[in-house]
Amino acid sequence: MLNHWARKLGRDVRAFSAGSAPSGRLNPLALEVLTAACVDVSGYRSKSWDEFVGEGAPQMRIVITVCDSAAAEQCPFWPGSPVKVHWGYADPSNAPGDDAKRQAFELTRQAIGYRMLQLLELPLETMENAELQRALQAIVRS
Repeated sequence: MLNHWARKLGRDVRAFSAGSAPSGRLNPLALEVLTAACVDVSGYRSKSWDEFVGEGAPQMRIVITVCDSAAAEQCPFWPGSPVKVHWGYADPSNAPGDDAKRQAFELTRQAIGYRMLQLLELPLETMENAELQRALQAIVRS
């Protein structure tokens, strides 16, 4: 979704998504709400964050964790010492019942999207890491 917004806003940002314990499949409800929001989901797959720490992996400037359980997990060493921030959200797949799950996925998409738009308003190209860290923390508090 960050790539979608960055393209729409003409920002030179490239985002990647991965997890600590990928299931091997993308959640159909996540794909449904993203598609309904006109986000192109073609070419995406479930993958481990291990793909982003090896030789030849893209260098990350910012690493954002979003799952509530991820805040307590030990993250891998990220080459280049990126700025890290946790934007915690309850796992929408834990909502009871199909309608509640669908609504939880949509509300989570909206909440994450709002923070992404705030991130894309930042002058990322000129910010030092300490300033960027403070700005990302301010987004968490907003």
